[in-house]
Amino acid sequence: MNLYHLQYFVTLAHLEHYTKSAERLNITQPSLSHAISTLEKEVGVKLFEKEGRNIVLTKYGKTFLKDVEQALNLLDASVSTLQRYGRGEGRIDIAYLRTLSTALVPSLVRGFLDKNPAKQIDFRFHSSTGLSIDMIEGLKTRIYDVAFCSQIEHEPMIEYIPVARQELVLIVPPDHPLAGSDTVDLVETLPYPQVFFSKRSGLRPIIDKLFRKINGSPIIAHEIAEDQAVAGLVAAGFGIAVVPHMQILDLMNLKILHIKEPAWERNFFMAYLKDTYQAPLIEEFKKYVASCKPLMI
Repeated sequence: MNLYHLQYFVTLAHLEHYTKSAERLNITQPSLSHAISTLEKEVGVKLFEKEGRNIVLTKYGKTFLKDVEQALNLLDASVSTLQRYGRGEGRIDIAYLRTLSTALVPSLVRGFLDKNPAKQIDFRFHSSTGLSIDMIEGLKTRIYDVAFCSQIEHEPMIEYIPVARQELVLIVPPDHPLAGSDTVDLVETLPYPQVFFSKRSGLRPIIDKLFRKINGSPIIAHEIAEDQAVAGLVAAGFGIAVVPHMQILDLMNLKILHIKEPAWERNFFMAYLKDTYQAPLIEEFKKYVASCKPLMI
């Protein structure tokens, strides 16, 4: 169905006069008559009928007019939205780990908005499962534009830009035998049951590498996906754990020990799809984040 014919139909329906409508549309009257005739043949019913010197909509034309105007309005709104994206405005969908939700992500977004005060920019924040692997899947299925997460191995479609670092520490219950010190070597944790991150967590391969460095096999009592849930089990006496040094740990009934050997920092990244077209706004945001110095959180 010809879009111009629909626009001609709406104009004629409102003016109810071929000559006036043709002048408004800047086309000839025969061209307008041909367009309406073609449209009526396509839909299979008469849309207009004569009434004196003018024409009026038929019953079917009135019904059709409502639907056509609604469709054209929707199309105009969609075109306007796309034009906003073309001007470097629009919406950015970002996913992020909860660890990064209190300071890093808000500060990056605020900094970008302050740098672009005249633009209409809408950030949509997504923090569902909090697992990096799910965020990467969301990037690949185009749910998110960018994600702030851990690096997942063997993901050739994903580009990673470092944005922050975080120390890994050992947490133990206050009455644990290791709680008498402020530091610990990882080998000292081997005799005790541990709450480990599940294999779906981006932290699991990092912690596994730490134990391989000391040729140790930890006693895994429980496996949990999220860092705050791991900390909760440790506080309740279900084991000890290697976790990121999160602010929430200071509020829990735990003892935090710095790991002397092997020391390690957890890295966070802005992740996005490689070799994929993205609107100018998203490209600008990626460049802004990449220009910022990685933070220690």
